[in-house]
Amino acid sequence: MKLTREFLKKIGLPSGDLHELPDSSKTFSDGTKYRFEVPGIQGPLAMKALLETLAEKGLPIHRVTQTKGIMLLLDKEIEQMVGLAKDHSVELVLAIGPRATYDTSASVQTPEGQRMGYRLRGQEQIVRAIEEVKRAITLGCHSFLIYDEGCLWILNEMRKQGEIPAQCRFKVSAHCGHGNPCSGKMLESIGADSLNPVRDIQLPMLAALRAAIDIPIDIHTENPASSGGFIRHYEVPEMIRVAAPVYLKTGGSVAKNHSWDTSEAEARQRAKQVALVKRVIDQYYVDPIQ
Repeated sequence: MKLTREFLKKIGLPSGDLHELPDSSKTFSDGTKYRFEVPGIQGPLAMKALLETLAEKGLPIHRVTQTKGIMLLLDKEIEQMVGLAKDHSVELVLAIGPRATYDTSASVQTPEGQRMGYRLRGQEQIVRAIEEVKRAITLGCHSFLIYDEGCLWILNEMRKQGEIPAQCRFKVSAHCGHGNPCSGKMLESIGADSLNPVRDIQLPMLAALRAAIDIPIDIHTENPASSGGFIRHYEVPEMIRVAAPVYLKTGGSVAKNHSWDTSEAEARQRAKQVALVKRVIDQYYVDPIQ
């Protein structure tokens, strides 16, 4: 393995997982090390309940992510969510619509087909996905959750050539199934602005991923039962230390499965999960910068 490890180092990649867990010296552009993201907020009513509850608790978050798809939102709903994001100074991330689970193929519903994640089948689905992005842009949203690497590549090409605004940002979903430095480097090179690795990625793996890329890493601090149901709150201080800058994806354990249609009451429960993670950070991480 020695020659393989030496080659990885030669091209600027870690030679293996970093079990020594080195500190990350990287930050967000404003010097901060971590931010909070609450996923699974599928519409304006849940978003309003979440943000108002967080404001009452004095807890700032930085991202709200919708995961069911732009195609399932009315124009009015998108405009309301964009307005709430502006009012509360948060980034709104909308999921790109047509995806495998909405396609006419049954493959993704089978045990073998589930390996495809939410990736797109055929060029028509790419065209439709691009149309979803264009529609959301006209309504004021510029951040998007992407489930397909080819879709990421073409949207980045459009961004570079001025077909869509330069301020558009692309977040790669954990449903793509990436969890190593080489994959991270490739995604960064084709336009990813942040990367959500597999949900159970361990600290030495996170440290190696951070060594390879500069974009923020989005890390699940907890999960719905459908993807394991594990809660990693006590690992969060170390996640920040070794992988900064990170978005802490919090509140997922409230949902029974991914793309759960979060109610207003459940949105308030997600706000409570943010408070629980923040308590662990405040107690066990001596030098956090949020």
